[in-house]
Formats: sequence, structure tokens, C-alpha cells
Amino acid sequence: MQDNHDDLVEYGFRRSIVTIIAILCSLLEIVDTTIVNVALNDMKGSLGATLSDVSWVITAYAIANVIIIPMTSWLSQQFGRRNYFTASIILFTVTSFLCGNATNIWELVFFRFLQGLGGGALLVTAQTIITESYPVAKRGMAQAIYGMGVIMGPTLGPPLGGYIIKHSTWPNIFYINVPLGIIATVLTLMYVKSPKYSEKLKANQVDWLGILYLSLFVGSLQFVLEHGQQDDWFNNRTIIALSIISLFGLIFFIKRELTYKYPIVNLRVLKDTNLKVGVVLSYILGFGLYASTFMIPIYTQSVLRWDALKAGMLLLPSSIMTAFMMPMVGKMLQKGVSQKYLIISGFVVFFFFTFWMYTIMTPDTGEEHFWNPLILRGIGLGLLFVPITSLSLSNLRGKEIGDGAAFTGMLRQLGGSFGIAIVATLISRFGQQHRAALVSHLDKTDFKVQNQINMLQKGFMAKGYSFNEALNKAYQILDFKVMKQANVLAFMDIFLFLGILFLLCVPLVMILKTGKSTINPADAMH
Repeated sequence: MQDNHDDLVEYGFRRSIVTIIAILCSLLEIVDTTIVNVALNDMKGSLGATLSDVSWVITAYAIANVIIIPMTSWLSQQFGRRNYFTASIILFTVTSFLCGNATNIWELVFFRFLQGLGGGALLVTAQTIITESYPVAKRGMAQAIYGMGVIMGPTLGPPLGGYIIKHSTWPNIFYINVPLGIIATVLTLMYVKSPKYSEKLKANQVDWLGILYLSLFVGSLQFVLEHGQQDDWFNNRTIIALSIISLFGLIFFIKRELTYKYPIVNLRVLKDTNLKVGVVLSYILGFGLYASTFMIPIYTQSVLRWDALKAGMLLLPSSIMTAFMMPMVGKMLQKGVSQKYLIISGFVVFFFFTFWMYTIMTPDTGEEHFWNPLILRGIGLGLLFVPITSLSLSNLRGKEIGDGAAFTGMLRQLGGSFGIAIVATLISRFGQQHRAALVSHLDKTDFKVQNQINMLQKGFMAKGYSFNEALNKAYQILDFKVMKQANVLAFMDIFLFLGILFLLCVPLVMILKTGKSTINPADAMH
């Protein structure tokens, strides 16, 4: 435990440098979560892998992230926070270089897993470092500055990845981390302070079983979420087996942590009502952030036929608006504006964003129609992140704050994984349902249908196709149009579902007790 929190507060130039280090490291970690999404096809071609194999590049990183995040508080105490943070940056940087040098898909997957272990540690530790560098009165602003990286990261990944792929090769997606990682390592050793801790645990006191159960629980769960849709969920034996392993891993993990003297994760902290509701809200925030970040590029590429760079760039206005909102929200918290009202406003604004998206979706929506709703998305996310974090930890003291921060971080990541998995499933299922409904309303004897088929057939015959070939081509075009419309309807349904989910959170926020905005997460938040 830390002896004196005031020793960690920085001023002037030193605080600016520490702030830059924390934002840089959190951005490195989160951008790398989504930057590879647009490079999978290139990786598949150059490494001779299948689409199923190459999807492990994303899965391995995500599994490592959710395993390491809840252990970060404990590991910081064991090794010293600056040492642990520096080691994590070095691990992330070295494995980034090794990812770029991988000669086959499984080498790349292995190095991505190690990269995820380093990256997940950066995320939570950076939050602690930036928060403790600011005096108590300014910690709402510190959370806002950190939040810019967390919220902007997922949306910066696709356009940056798309730009690199368009103008270079996929290994450069990883190589760009190397110089940034070296700079971050040097600055951390020069400027980041480490709190003093009480006596470390001996090897025989370490909660090895807790680590094992946690790894089995979140690792298996993450695999199920990443691969469920493509493997047909519970019709697949591997998915069933890993779901059972995840369930029992959770049960044994909870039992172990509540009975062991030196638990790796302190579950007792969840007795606090604000934290319990806060982790649920963090989960919903992660769900909405990652689901919308996933859906919009999929819609623009699969339905509107945009390229990866254009699809990724579309999300930039939303990111810029979030960056603009974060400091404003931090100032509002400092002035005593209730976190509760900001959170409710954020959920309502996000609902209006999803409803607006629902109304503008067509098979040929123009780029200009997306700008305003996506700006609204940026406002909503800006209103949610800092107040949720602040309110979740507002009743906690001492080391409990670090444990609470680990829970909110893990649930936000898991919410994102669930969001992507559920959205991927619903796009497929809803698309099939709408296609069946549309086909059932197509009457071959209808004049408009007959007229369209005849026009298409004549067009193909004019290009040299025979009567029957032209007719088959005409039916294929008609089927394509039906499928496209079915996909549009599926995306509309999912956006509406997402908005209703956010709206349902408003009553949940009402039961929270408003905590002070200027909480002190420096009380051993590691």
C-alpha cells in the first residue's frame, strides 16, 4: 500500500510529460485492438492462412487483455508500479516488432497474445499514473484526459490501419509501435514515480489457483464470443466445451477469491452499490462503443461498397467530438455537476444517435447523412466515460479503489467483446429473417416484378448472353437486391435494439448515490 499519495502529484512540465506518457500508452493498447481488423485479408494472403486461422490474430490479443486487466493491481504491488509499467511497455514494443516479423500465422498469433499481456497492463496502469499525477481537485479532468484515449482508440484503429494497408504492407501496422514504445519507455524511467508498497507476498502465498481459474474463465469466454458466430454457436462441440469450462472457471474463481487470504482479485469490493451498478454501466458503455465501432464499417463496406480507408475515416468526426467533450465534462465535474445527470444525459444522447442511424439507413445512404448522427455519438460517449468511472469509485477508499478500477476496466472490455459477438450474430440472423420475409412478398405475376426481370434480362441479352442465361442473371441481380435490402433492415433493427438497451439503463442510474466528483483514485489504484 502507498504511504503518501501527495508524493506522486506532479506540476508544470513534469505533469505534462506524465500525461503524454499515459495517453500514448493507453492509445497504443486500444488502437492495436482494432487496427488489424482491416489488414486480415492481407495477412491471410501473405501468410497462407485461412480466414478462420487469421481471426486468431484478434482473438489472441483480446484473450490476453481480459486475463491481465484484473491482475494489474496485484502485479503492480508485487513488482512496483513503475517497474511493472516499464516492463509492460517493453513487452508490448518487442512483441510488436516480432508480430511484424512473423513468418507464419501461428507465430503471429503467439506474439499477439504476448502483446496483449503487455497492452492490457498499460491500460489500467496508465489510468492510475495520470490520476495520481494531478491534485485531488483536478482529478475529474485527469479522468477526462485519460478517457480521450480509451474512447478514441477503437475508432482511430480502422482509419489508421486502412491508410497503412493502402500505402504500405501489413507489418508496418506493428512496426509503428516500436519507436513510440521506445520513447514511452525512456520517458517512464525518467519521469514516472512509483508509490511505496507494504511487504510483498512470498511465492507460496501467491494465488496461483486464482490466476488459473481467472484465465480459464475469461480466456474461454473470450474465445466463445470471438468464434461463436462463425462456428454456429452451440451446434459446435468446441464452443459447448469452452462455455462449460468458462462457467466452472467462474464458479471456482469466485469461491477461491472469497476464501483465500491473499486473493489475486478482491471480490469483496463489489459489496458497494455504486461499484456494482458502475461495472454494469461500464459493460453497457463498452458494448455500445465497440458494437457501433464494429457495425458502421461493416455496413458501409458490405452494403454501400466503400473501401476500408473511407469506411474507417467516417468514424473520425465522432472521435474528434468525444475528444472535445472530455475536458468539458471534466470541468463540469470539478464544478460539482452531478455524475448521475451527466450519465443519464449520455445514455439519452446515445439513444438519439442510434434512432437517427435507424432512420437514415438505405441501400445507398450518402456519406453526408452520417456526419450529424456520428457527432451525436461522440457527444454521448463523452458524457458517459468519466462520470461512470467517477461514480463507480466514489464510495471506495484506499486499495479498494484500485480493485474497483480493475473491475470497471475488465467489464468495459468484456462488454465490447459481447457487443461485437452479439452484433455479428444478429446481422446474420436478422438478415436471413428479413430476406425470407421479403422473398415471401415477391410475386412473379406482379407487373412491377415482371417488368424489372424483363428489363434486366434484355440488358444481359444485349451483352451477348442467351435467353436462359440472361434470365438467370436477372434473377441473381434481383436476389442480390433483396439480400442487400434485408441487410439494411437487419442493421436498422440492431441500431434500434442498441438504443433501447441504453435507454433502459436510465432507471438503473437513478438508484445510485451521488458521490463526490473529485474522488481520490490515488488511494492505491494500481
